[in-house]
Amino acid sequence: MKKKNVVAIIPARGGSKGIARKNILPIGGKPLLYYTVKAALDAKLVDRVIVSTDDKEIAKVAKKAGAEVPFIRPAEHSTDLATSEAVLLHAINWLKENENYDIDILVYLQVTDPFKRRGMIDACVKKLIDNPKKDSAFAVNPTHKKYWHYDEKGKLVRIRQTKEHTPRQKDKGWWYREDTGIASATKPKILLEKGVRLGDNVWILENHDALSSIDIHDKKDWWIAETIIKRLQKERDKEYYFNE
Repeated sequence: MKKKNVVAIIPARGGSKGIARKNILPIGGKPLLYYTVKAALDAKLVDRVIVSTDDKEIAKVAKKAGAEVPFIRPAEHSTDLATSEAVLLHAINWLKENENYDIDILVYLQVTDPFKRRGMIDACVKKLIDNPKKDSAFAVNPTHKKYWHYDEKGKLVRIRQTKEHTPRQKDKGWWYREDTGIASATKPKILLEKGVRLGDNVWILENHDALSSIDIHDKKDWWIAETIIKRLQKERDKEYYFNE
């Protein structure tokens, strides 16, 4: 069997709004970007780790952390409205056109999710290698909470089918929140053919770790993450990448 080309793409643009320059601000003694690059480099099944950025300073930090920055992302893919799909498609096409390099499995990671646990990226990649019919594999956060939403008529309706508030221990009807920023892998053909990051034939990695839910977008998120990181560093916790 031909070895798969597995590439991690990490988007990190310079124009973050909630916290200016957050991708390279120090947290726990290292730039925020470092922890995601480190998690990707630590994955045994990932061949290349590429940071897609429009910013030369971020590119410098990314290279120092060990990632490749083979291109500077064009401005049209670096606006507030630019989609992650467009950013990933640009990277896929650039590698094909400039290096004649085809990606077999694409790993997508977000810098703002620093609490990536060891082994999660490899678990997603391995599932796609071992199961060729699977399109995508990604981490999810299981929850037993009840959810409501507004339907097409503007009426509030319960998403859950059952109305009974059963004890959590008896409730088997889990809901899964997509956490692709923590760990995900997909076949590039899904992006190229359908323009989406996730296909229909998927596998999910259940992640019950509450810390993985911390997604840094504002100063309060930053304070929570930094407080926890400092605590984990004192405890010399090795589940994440804060004591490297």
